[in-house]
Amino acid sequence: MKTHHLRTHRSDEDLSREGQLAWQLAAVATDPVEVDDEVVDMVVNRVIDNAAVAAASLARRPVVAARSQALTHPVSIGGDGATVFGSDAARRTSPEWAAWANGVAVRELDFHDTFLAADYSHPGDNIPPIVAVAQHLAAARGLTGRDLVRGIATGYEIQIDLVKAITLHAHKIDHVAHLGPSAAAGIGTLLGLDQETIFQAIGQALHTTTATRQSRKGEISTWKAYAPAFAGKMAVEAVDRAMRGETSPVPIYEGEDGVIAWLLGGPEATYEVPLPDAGEAKRAILDSYTKEHSAEYQAQALIDLARKLHDEYPLILDDPDRVESITIHTSHHTHNVIGSGANDPQKYDPDASRETLDHSIPYIFTVALQDGTWHHADSYAPERAHRPDTVTLWRKVATVEDPEWTRRYHSLDIGEKAFGGRVVIRLSDGNEIVEEIAVADAHPLGARPFGREQYVEKFRTLAEWALEPAEIDRFLDVAQRLPELGPDELQQLTFTAAPGALNGVEPPTGLF
Repeated sequence: MKTHHLRTHRSDEDLSREGQLAWQLAAVATDPVEVDDEVVDMVVNRVIDNAAVAAASLARRPVVAARSQALTHPVSIGGDGATVFGSDAARRTSPEWAAWANGVAVRELDFHDTFLAADYSHPGDNIPPIVAVAQHLAAARGLTGRDLVRGIATGYEIQIDLVKAITLHAHKIDHVAHLGPSAAAGIGTLLGLDQETIFQAIGQALHTTTATRQSRKGEISTWKAYAPAFAGKMAVEAVDRAMRGETSPVPIYEGEDGVIAWLLGGPEATYEVPLPDAGEAKRAILDSYTKEHSAEYQAQALIDLARKLHDEYPLILDDPDRVESITIHTSHHTHNVIGSGANDPQKYDPDASRETLDHSIPYIFTVALQDGTWHHADSYAPERAHRPDTVTLWRKVATVEDPEWTRRYHSLDIGEKAFGGRVVIRLSDGNEIVEEIAVADAHPLGARPFGREQYVEKFRTLAEWALEPAEIDRFLDVAQRLPELGPDELQQLTFTAAPGALNGVEPPTGLF
């Protein structure tokens, strides 16, 4: 790996193309290096993972709305269109709208892959826009599954490299600001575009996808699922404009009025961005990890610990009156984003939205502790959140920041990087139960790491309610043959809901 030194430059410094981060990102995207077999396998896993959580969310209101928006738009001239999860594969739409609808479906349940470092991300959000463009132009450009794998590997590489170096959340900028550039770069790799075109697309994608992180604060709304889909849609449109010769603000990161100077650390800030050298394989996807549970990633390990405590201390923890307090010692990020350090009263409110509850570790830990399990729908049900014994125990749970857990959270050493914490349960009789966990069971270093078998089972389990068995088998066959797919098969990389599965789900009406 090489390191790109990033800082603000005055206009009179006349920063060269080669000195700009967007140009270096475009160089990564245009490098024709082959994709490692390990990376190919993981790309397949994440395509399956995305489809699993999209299937689980097909009837949820934000997904229905996004799907109905997308399907009102005809196929763009110049290609065959792209498919939308849940709809018949023969019914297609324009690629930017497919990226939109599928991006919302993938993101709605907060249940796909994650990477956390200086900032946080869900790099699987790169997949919907890259797949949409691949489907639209497969026949026109002779695109194959191998091209798609290469594009996805680029999207993951660039997003994860940015997340390792540049914090957004510290400046209250939403994490999708790293997604717009990475998706644009991934599309550039897919299509074999030149460096100048990808450079301009990255700049436009970044410029149009920077927003505040209020979408993940306070009364969290359905926009939480839409924000990454919007970034993917903007990336598709940015690539289209750049291919037509249109340009972007330059230098987008380093300019006097650019992203660093006014949205991030300010004119004096510096960042060290790791990037692959020319000819070095793009392997960043292997640093990311998926979710076994539908909740914010920092909750994954703590859900697993709560399940363990449920099994070991059922007689004590079944009665909230026997618990005086529960204190979770954890990282700065966990404490301040999904813990009591956020100072969001909504995190303790039984009437809070699902989007808010999946960002409340006090709620999540309480329910997992009482139930010994976690379910993507049942654990968030209003009747579950209102259960009196749950509310009583929930309000006894608090988080505190522990410097050691913060250090491990930010470590780039995969062997010590951790997203868990130490839990101290103080009982009414004065005794304490103390346990800790570093990584989730499904993490590569966890008790039960996810492999292909687990990804396939996740898809089968989450899709069972909405897809016919034959359709489940068909999709899994296509997805697992991804590297060998020809141009005529990329349109099959979707699934159709079973007859009657979406009965009673009425698409809302809008402008389109």
